[in-house]
Amino acid sequence: FLSIQKVPGTSCSTVQVQARLSKCFRALCCKGPPPPRPEYDLVCIGLSGSGKTSLLSQLCSESAENIVSTTGFSIKAVPFQNAILNVKELGGADNIRKYWSRYYQGSQGVIFVLDSASSEDDLETARNELHSALQHPQLCTLPFLILANHQDKPAARSVQEIKKYFELEPLARGKRWILKPCSLDDMEAVKDSFSLLINLLEERDFEPSRM
Repeated sequence: FLSIQKVPGTSCSTVQVQARLSKCFRALCCKGPPPPRPEYDLVCIGLSGSGKTSLLSQLCSESAENIVSTTGFSIKAVPFQNAILNVKELGGADNIRKYWSRYYQGSQGVIFVLDSASSEDDLETARNELHSALQHPQLCTLPFLILANHQDKPAARSVQEIKKYFELEPLARGKRWILKPCSLDDMEAVKDSFSLLINLLEERDFEPSRM
């Protein structure tokens, strides 16, 4: 029960009383639950050993023990304050990569993880796979988050070296992409990278539809 006491020496119209009662009622009874967070469906690709599974497990606050490389695919709901990312991680072994494109449909964004400390041969393979993904009809218009993982290793290449070697500037011109260094030792930086990707996904939501 709500009431407003009239203070002696003051005047308060019926309309004012009703307005104040209505405001108090809404504040107490109509607050309601917060609006649901938007959800986005992403695909996560990269060679075996790049660290995809470990990064996603850490983001989901899962135990780092007994992590096994994904052999087929797995799906994780990665929670953030302003969105939930439903990430489909695809295994990166030689015999699996040729089937990646079967799982691209429905994706709204792409996460590509590479081992910045890998051998020259593996780096070349990663380069070819990223080029293929950036040009695939189902992915070419989507935002990309490219993570240069294992930056804590002595042999890690810098982001500038990766950008030049992968020819990202000419290849991805006109596309929306983010290249960030990362490692399991600095998960805050990883979260910041994902926040940038969420910003790109939100911008896509507000783009005017094209006929």
